[in-house]
Amino acid sequence: MRDHPRMGMTLRFEIFPADLDAAVDFYARVLGFQVTKDQRGDPEAYVALRRGGVRVGAARRAVPGTPSSRRPPIGAELVLEVDDVAAERDRVVAAGWPLEEDLRRRPWGLTDFRVLDPAGYYLRITDRADQ
Repeated sequence: MRDHPRMGMTLRFEIFPADLDAAVDFYARVLGFQVTKDQRGDPEAYVALRRGGVRVGAARRAVPGTPSSRRPPIGAELVLEVDDVAAERDRVVAAGWPLEEDLRRRPWGLTDFRVLDPAGYYLRITDRADQ
């Protein structure tokens, strides 16, 4: 299957938080995503959010185990590339959200910081790699 000639690849990821309201607050208020679909009142509660080419789907689920199981090296690291990583870090801090790791220049040449969302998903927010 070939990519559409005018569409590169975009990213959509689905998360499964027990507390859907906390997830929506984090992605909308802290990270600046816009809610595009809000079905929190439905039996199959679901919210869709979007920022640029990134879409997040959040479906309420009872979470077995601990949220730490969602972190690397067992879980996944979701990497969000931004134009101004320092401004993103400042946005997160101004919203009162704790950082897992503050801004740091990495050996591979990028600067990033890391946060956990309310359900324990591990996010690395980084500047863009040179193409």
